[in-house]
Amino acid sequence: MLDGKKTLFSGMQATGNLTLGNYLGALKNWVSISDNYQTFYCVVDMHSITIRQDPAELRKRARTLLMLYIAAGLDPEKNCIYYQSHVSGHAELTWILNCFTYMGELNRMTQFKDKAAKHADNINSGLFTYPVLMAADILLFQADVVPVGIDQMQHLELTRDIAIRFNNLFGDVFTVPEAYIGKTGAKIMSLQNPEKKMSKSDENPNGSIYLMDDMDTVIRKCKRAVTDSEGCVRYCDGQPGVKNLIDIYCSCTGKAPAEVEREFDGRGYGEFKMAVGEAVVSILKPLQERFAELSQDKVYIDRMIKENAEKATYFSNKTLRKVQKKVGFPERIR
Repeated sequence: MLDGKKTLFSGMQATGNLTLGNYLGALKNWVSISDNYQTFYCVVDMHSITIRQDPAELRKRARTLLMLYIAAGLDPEKNCIYYQSHVSGHAELTWILNCFTYMGELNRMTQFKDKAAKHADNINSGLFTYPVLMAADILLFQADVVPVGIDQMQHLELTRDIAIRFNNLFGDVFTVPEAYIGKTGAKIMSLQNPEKKMSKSDENPNGSIYLMDDMDTVIRKCKRAVTDSEGCVRYCDGQPGVKNLIDIYCSCTGKAPAEVEREFDGRGYGEFKMAVGEAVVSILKPLQERFAELSQDKVYIDRMIKENAEKATYFSNKTLRKVQKKVGFPERIR
């Protein structure tokens, strides 16, 4: 616990273009809760290279992601926003934790199986030990809470298991983190396949709304969203496409599903989709305007990168030195 506040850690991979789902399910929640915690928000570039990346493109996407954190409303003067690769403690702690993680635990990770199936030509050991790096990310900062999606819960449970195992061997070293799951927008689905999560890597460009999509593109994608033949706006599992659009509309407007049902009672899908598109535009426009401003201020962004890397390194070293001593590494002469 720092400055009397609990510590929160989270991050996103520096791959692909952020979607509306990333914003509503994560970024928006980060902004709303950040004042209540001591926060560390990581641009996850080390995890990104488990899949082959173009180096120049990865650097560009990492910087874009960092600026989107800020454009979304995270103040880098109050929140530690940094590149994972700029803090060597992530890699150092990962090696130690690898030695306290069992093969059977990693074999059970469903995300490894999914990614291995998608990238059969590059099933590398980094892909297999990815959850240990994630555990190191979290434990390095003694995080009390971690905002996670449902698909990351298995990794967080492994993180907790590793922390408890290490603490049982060496005493009270790591804080055992708890999950924080936002109440709204926790899982935004594809506009074209509402059985699948909206994804940065969706092969159908109409399935995802990207944070930098212009107004016309957003409206067009919403108009093309899959619904059904019932013709009524109801929030139920039997209408997954409509339910997903209601979730998006609620997340953008703050309304409850029941309010949306009343608002569009007797009105067709055309009107409803248009309203959803306009609601999305209303929240993306200020973010895009702020991003454009940040893109013109290289000096400010570079200063934030340097200062926050130093801050993250300072706090991570507190944990790392303690862990190194516990496992028996020789003390460093300063």
